[in-house]
Amino acid sequence: MIVVHGGAGAVSPERSQPVVDGVKKAAIKGFEVLKGGGNAVDSVIEAVMVLEDDGTFNAGLGSSLNLEKKVEMDASIMDGKTLQAGAVGLVEDVKNPVRLARVVMEKTDHVFIAGKGAEKLAEMFKLERRSPITEQKLKLFEQQKKALLIDKFQLPKLASLVNEKPEFFECDTVGAVALDKDGNVAAATSTGGFRLKFPGRIGDTPLIGCGNYADNQVGACSATGVGEIAIRLVLAKTVLDQVEKGKTPQEAAEYAIKLVNRRMPNVYNSQGLIVLDVHGRIGAAHNSPNLSWVCITPETKQPVVSLTAKFVKESL
Repeated sequence: MIVVHGGAGAVSPERSQPVVDGVKKAAIKGFEVLKGGGNAVDSVIEAVMVLEDDGTFNAGLGSSLNLEKKVEMDASIMDGKTLQAGAVGLVEDVKNPVRLARVVMEKTDHVFIAGKGAEKLAEMFKLERRSPITEQKLKLFEQQKKALLIDKFQLPKLASLVNEKPEFFECDTVGAVALDKDGNVAAATSTGGFRLKFPGRIGDTPLIGCGNYADNQVGACSATGVGEIAIRLVLAKTVLDQVEKGKTPQEAAEYAIKLVNRRMPNVYNSQGLIVLDVHGRIGAAHNSPNLSWVCITPETKQPVVSLTAKFVKESL
C-alpha cells in the first residue's frame, strides 16, 4: 500500500482540482511500482518525483522563492528495512531532489549533504538539472514581498503576518510512505521550503526523524507544515514512537498534532502527518486548513483522495 500527501495548508478552490489530480497521479505511480514487484523505497521515490514534476506543489518544479529570489530545495528518503537514509538541502537546480537524496543514501557513507556538495554529487551521477524559477513565480514573489514590507518596511511578527495573509504562506511540502509485499516500509519527503524564507534556511524535510522516518519494526511517517515546529518535536519519530507503544497510526497522528497544539501554541504551527504501520493500518491528521492526501491499498485498489483528514484542534 501507499499513502501520499501534497502538503498542509489552505487549498483555494481554484487549486483544489490540480491538487487532487496531482496526489492521485503520484499514488497511482507508486502503487504500480509495488504491484510490479518493486520495493517500498522505489515506490515512494517514484511517487514523490511525480509531485516534484507537477508544478502545483511546493517541491521540485513548484518550489517557492526565498528572500533573494532563489530556489533552495530539500529532500530525504529512509529505508525502514536497513534504517539507511539520505537527505539533501539547499539544492538549486536538480530536477528531482528526492533522487539525489537516494544517491546520498546508496552511494555515500553520509546521511545529509547540502549546498555545493549536493550539487557536485548531482553532477557526479549525472542527474537531470532544471531551473524551477519562472516568470509567474517572480511576479508572485513581488506580491509576497509587498505583503512583508509593511509598517515602514519593518517586518512584523511572522505569526501575525501569516494569520493576516495565509494565502502567501501555504506549506505544500510533499511526501509518501509505502509498505511493500515483503513487509518493508519507506518514507520520502521533498520541499521547496517556506516562501520568502531566509537564504540558507533548512526545515524539517531533510532531517531524519523530523520530516520523515521509517522502521520495519514499526512503520513509516511523513510530515508537512512549518518545519521549525516538526524539528523541535522530532515529529515523525514521535509519531512512530507512539505506534510502537501500541497506538494505531491514526491515534498516533492525532496524538502528535495535539502535542503540537499544546507545546507550540500562539505561533504559526500549521502541521500535517501521514503514517502507516507494518500491519497495513494508516493514519492522517492535521491542524492546518487542509491536508491533501491519498491512499491506495489492496482493499481499495483505487485511489481514495481527500483534501482533509482528521482535523485536530485539541491539545493533550
